[in-house]
Amino acid sequence: MALTYRAVVLALLGLVPVAVWPDATTVRWWVLAMVVLVGLDLLLASSPKALAFERVGPGQVRLGERTSTALLVTNTGRRQVRGALRDAWPPSAGAATTRHTLAVPAGERTRVTTTLDPTRRGDRIAHRVTVRSAGPLGLAARQRSVEVPGRLRVLHPFPARKHLPSRLAVLRQLDGRAALRTRGQGTEFDSLRDYVDGDDVRSIDWRATARRQHLVVRTWQPEQHRRIVIVVDTSRTSAGRVGDAPRLDAAMDAALLLTALAGHARDRVQVFAGDRSVVARASGGDRATLLHDTISTLAPIESRLVEADWSLLATEVSRLGTQRALVVLLTPLESSAIEQGLLPVLPALCAHHRVVVASVADPAVARMRIDRDTVAGVYDAAAAERTTALRERTATALGQLGVDVLDEPPELLPARLADHYLMLKRHGLL
Repeated sequence: MALTYRAVVLALLGLVPVAVWPDATTVRWWVLAMVVLVGLDLLLASSPKALAFERVGPGQVRLGERTSTALLVTNTGRRQVRGALRDAWPPSAGAATTRHTLAVPAGERTRVTTTLDPTRRGDRIAHRVTVRSAGPLGLAARQRSVEVPGRLRVLHPFPARKHLPSRLAVLRQLDGRAALRTRGQGTEFDSLRDYVDGDDVRSIDWRATARRQHLVVRTWQPEQHRRIVIVVDTSRTSAGRVGDAPRLDAAMDAALLLTALAGHARDRVQVFAGDRSVVARASGGDRATLLHDTISTLAPIESRLVEADWSLLATEVSRLGTQRALVVLLTPLESSAIEQGLLPVLPALCAHHRVVVASVADPAVARMRIDRDTVAGVYDAAAAERTTALRERTATALGQLGVDVLDEPPELLPARLADHYLMLKRHGLL
C-alpha cells in the first residue's frame, strides 16, 4: 500500500475543523473519516497482480549513443488499472525518466518506453519494475514490484576507428591488393580461371568444370595468414585513470584498432583479457564478425585490484598455439609490476614469439616536468622526472630481451601500435 499526496492534503485540511472546534472528538472523527476514505479507495483500486510484463530490448549500444527499452504491460484482469510505473535502472544507464503514467484497460496491452543514454562502458542491469495501482479517489494505491530481466551492454566507443582507413591504404600497398596480385603455387585458394596449356592438371576443379562445361583450374597464392595474440592486462595497474578514463579503456582502443587492421590483413587474431585468470576471450578468422565480437566481449571487462599473474597469461599464450606469433601485451609500464611479474616470463616468451609491450603514458607527467615556476611545481617536476626515469629503465630492460616497447599517450597509442604492426609487415618480421 502507498499513500498519495492527496492523502497528505486531506490530512492537512483536517486542521480547519480542529481550529473551529478545538476538541479531541473532532480529531478522532476526522481521523476516522480519513481511514474510511483511504480504506475504501484502496479496496476499489485494481490489483497490480493482474499485470503481466515483457521487456523488449535494449540489447547493445555504443558509449555516447542513445537507445531505448520498452515494457509491454498486459492487463489480464477484468478492471482497468490506473496509476504509475517505475522502470528502475542504475544511474550510469542514463535513464531520462524512470517514472511513467499507466492506464491499461481490461484485456488490453500498452507499451512503456524508457530512453537510455549510458555514461559508462559495461553491462547495465535493470532493477525491479514497480507498479502503483491508484484508487478512484487518488488517496491510496496498491503497490507491487516484480523482476523483469533487462541488460544493456554498453560497448567501447572505439574512437581510434578514425585511423583505420589510412592504415588500410598502407596495408593494401604492402600486400599488393592495390596492384595486380601475383598468382602462383601456394596453399591458399585465390580464384578460378579457364585452363590453358601448361597448367598443372592437379589444379583442375572438376566440380566447376562440370558446371561450366569446360576445363577450370584453381589458382593459389602463398599463405599470408599470421597469428596475432593480443593480451589486455586487467590488473590493478590498468585501473589508474589518465584524464577522464582508466588506462584499460585506452588499451582496449589500441587492441580494437589492431584487431580490425590485422583482420583485414587476413591474419588470425586472438584476443584475451585477464590478470590472475583469463576473464574474456575473442578470436576468429572471419573479419566481418571478428571486430564486433571483440568489442562485445571486452565491453563488460573492468579492472580488478589484484596483481597480474604473468606466468598464467604466458602459459595461455602458449596454449593458444605453437606457431610463431606477434604477441602484443597491453599493460602499463609500471616498473615494480613489470620487474616482479612480467620480466621473469619474457625470455621464454621471446624465444618463440615476437613480443611488443604497449603502454598508456600519462600526458600529465610530461606537463609536470615542464612546469617549474613555483616551489610546488619544482617538487612535482622532480617526482615526474623520477617516474619518467623508472619507466625508461624498465623499457631499456625490456628492450635488452628483444621486446619492442611502445609508451604513448591514450590518443596516440592505437595509431602507434598499428604503425608498428605495419612496419613489421613491411620488413617481413612477422
